[in-house]
Amino acid sequence: MAGNLSNPTFTFNLKIAQFDIHPKAMYPVFLAGVLIYVFSVLCNGAILGLIITQRSLHKPMFYILFSLPLTDLIAITSALPRVLVDILTETNDVYYPTCVLQAFLLHLYGGSIPFLLAAMSVDRYIAICNPLRYNSIMTPCKICGIIVLAWGVDFALVLVLFSLHSRMEKCKSFISNVYCDNPSLLLLSCERDFTVNNIYGLFITAFMQLSSISVQLFSYTHILITCIKHTHADSKVKALNTCTAQIATFLLFEIVATVAILSYRIPSISSSAQRICGLMIYTVLPTVNPVIYGMKTKDIRIAFFMVWKRHKVSPGINTSDVKNSRK
Repeated sequence: MAGNLSNPTFTFNLKIAQFDIHPKAMYPVFLAGVLIYVFSVLCNGAILGLIITQRSLHKPMFYILFSLPLTDLIAITSALPRVLVDILTETNDVYYPTCVLQAFLLHLYGGSIPFLLAAMSVDRYIAICNPLRYNSIMTPCKICGIIVLAWGVDFALVLVLFSLHSRMEKCKSFISNVYCDNPSLLLLSCERDFTVNNIYGLFITAFMQLSSISVQLFSYTHILITCIKHTHADSKVKALNTCTAQIATFLLFEIVATVAILSYRIPSISSSAQRICGLMIYTVLPTVNPVIYGMKTKDIRIAFFMVWKRHKVSPGINTSDVKNSRK
């Protein structure tokens, strides 16, 4: 790969595009970005902490769910802080290896969401359609296998995508987006024939979408049929509520991704608007996802309020104990 980077016009110290922000709006935009980032980190961190510390959440569903806030944290941390620093300092420098790492992590995130949601839909299908066999089917070994499969396939597909860059000689030093991604890295090459890269990129996008949608469609169709057959209204509501968060997350992901893709296909949209739409995938989803799961997943809500109540009550208990000891 070193030989491909030997062109004298290429440098590891790249320049990267910036948002066209009015000087008066610079600090409000920066502050809004910081608040979004802090909120996302706190919410995703809270869900991770609850799953780790609360025994009531030590279930197969939440072992799989653990990967979702984890990957949300990776995505927003990879994308947003560097963009905010560029806005505040008005610098647009990025180191090539760091740029490749950022692009790899962001693409890994984009692929992990469909696979993880598919894995979670399978868990819900077994729990609702085969409740008596759930514990025998969803053994620790199988849970690990599902998680490793989801992450492993995603990692392998994205790794091949970025390996295709190594065959191209680089002769440019400007990243055309505000964050590093596969298309902007491709534009650093001297070549103009990206046929192989484009075909493979379309292939993995189609594979991720079709496989994820097929698994989820199968799972939720059977869940719906099972719910319709149930005579008890409470059973129907309980079963559907367990799937609401997954479906809402999937729909949000598809909507935001579609808006981002279409924005780059419509010439009349400004470059700044296109970059904002692209950045939404790595900011809106990691910010909204933990809210969806916090509100729609009953076990997480109960665990959160239990922890909140425990920390709120314990100071009073300690105070009374101290008073009694003094008497």
